[in-house]
Amino acid sequence: MNNLKIIKGFLPRQSNVIEARFNELYIALRLKEGRIYSDMELGLLPKVPPFHRHFKEWNIRRHSSDKLLQYIRRNSRTCNILEIGCGNGWLSAKLATVAKGDVTGIDINLVELGQARKVFRKVSNLQFMFGDIRSGILQDKKYDLIVFAASIQYFPSLYDILKVALRHLTLQGEIHILDSHLYRFNEIEEARQRSKKYYTQSGFFEMSKYYFHHSIEDLRPFCFSIVHNPHALKNKLMFRKNPFHWIIIKNSYC
Repeated sequence: MNNLKIIKGFLPRQSNVIEARFNELYIALRLKEGRIYSDMELGLLPKVPPFHRHFKEWNIRRHSSDKLLQYIRRNSRTCNILEIGCGNGWLSAKLATVAKGDVTGIDINLVELGQARKVFRKVSNLQFMFGDIRSGILQDKKYDLIVFAASIQYFPSLYDILKVALRHLTLQGEIHILDSHLYRFNEIEEARQRSKKYYTQSGFFEMSKYYFHHSIEDLRPFCFSIVHNPHALKNKLMFRKNPFHWIIIKNSYC
């Protein structure tokens, strides 16, 4: 019975030791960072008050999610959507407002999934699933849109996770990566050291083992396009610039 999903809820499976340790560290760090939200706050995300400690970050995520929702509204082919690494489910809930079909949020974190299930329980076309897509939990299910929003950095190999995601993509479907840093190859080591420093100073050095830095060059084997490039001159000059790439990946036939 492992890895079965329950509509409007989830059925926990046995976490392995690595998953369990990651979840323990992840929730403890998010508590310290002030990223665990009340049910009322969660229902309002990505909107937070101007005095919120993460206001600038949420402003960026609000902007990127608005752009994604606009994109979906314009695309008549987008029916069923999967968000990988959905966390507390705020974006999955937003996606459900524009999806012509069903939205599924999947994550390995039971704490945030439990809150997502409670807060968004009345959204009829939204479901949450506990598990890792690399385990085969999705079986032969396919989606028109697969979203990685602020989650791709928790997968050790960009190539491997995208190959898995492509197996669950419809022929004309798309994978979208947003709200995560993608570096030039020669920037990765410096970024890795910054992350280690941050986690060490925060008292969570072990988290650096679960946070990965991917290069834009890693996308070369895939059929991809860049919707937003933070390094483009016009974006560098913007007052409220978005520091993250927005990448769209299609099936290889394109």
